Formats: sequence, structure tokens, C-alpha cells
Amino acid sequence: MHRHGYQGRKFHRETDQRSALMKGLADALVIHGKIQTTLPKAKEIVPYVEKLITKAKIGDLHNRRQIISEISTLSAAHKLVDEIAPKLKNRTSGHLRIKTTGFRKGDNAEMAIVEFVDDVSSTTTEVKTETK
Repeated sequence: MHRHGYQGRKFHRETDQRSALMKGLADALVIHGKIQTTLPKAKEIVPYVEKLITKAKIGDLHNRRQIISEISTLSAAHKLVDEIAPKLKNRTSGHLRIKTTGFRKGDNAEMAIVEFVDDVSSTTTEVKTETK
């Protein structure tokens, strides 16, 4: 089978499983500020979260609702719009960084850390785990 015209990585998952994976990784990245995952997942999550950050910078009701639909928890979506996006106003793109960290011991998968370029750590680390 040819690969022409097929974009994105499949991760050997069905469509709903892939979307749930992306939502979960984006949620963890917003809540914790950085995550460690495999390199292909890191390369796939960066443009996903960059688009959410661009919407969060606008911050109106329509964009807030779109962010809520793309992140698994409501509190993470509000944190992205209310706390993280104002700290990233001076940058137009390139908000996230990927650092390769080596290989995982069990299956030798290449690991990477995805983190924000600017310091987005907040003074309050309390995050409620409500779902939408």
C-alpha cells in the first residue's frame, strides 16, 4: 500500500483511541507543564497543543469552547486560557520544545520531554479533576 497523501501517525490505534490519546497528552501537558513520552507521540502532540495555545490567546467564548472540546478536562482548558496564554503573549509561535532523553529500558523506544519554552509555572498547583 502506498503512503501518498496520508498525514499524521496512526500509533496502531483506531481513530477514537488516537483522539483520546491526544486529548490525554494535551491535558497532562497543560496541567503539569511538561510530560515525558515517546518521540513520535511528542512530535504529534506539539502541533496539536500549539493550535490550542493560539486559540487560548484569543480567549473569547467561541475559542474557549473549542479548547474545552479538544482537552479532556474542563479545569485544564480554563487553566490554558486564564493562566498559561497570558504568559505566552510575547511569542507568536514555537511555544513548545521537544528534548530527546534517550531510550526506554523495556522496548528501546526513543523517549522525549515536551515542555513549554517560557516559564508557565503557576503559584497554585491545585487542579480539580472534573470532566466535561
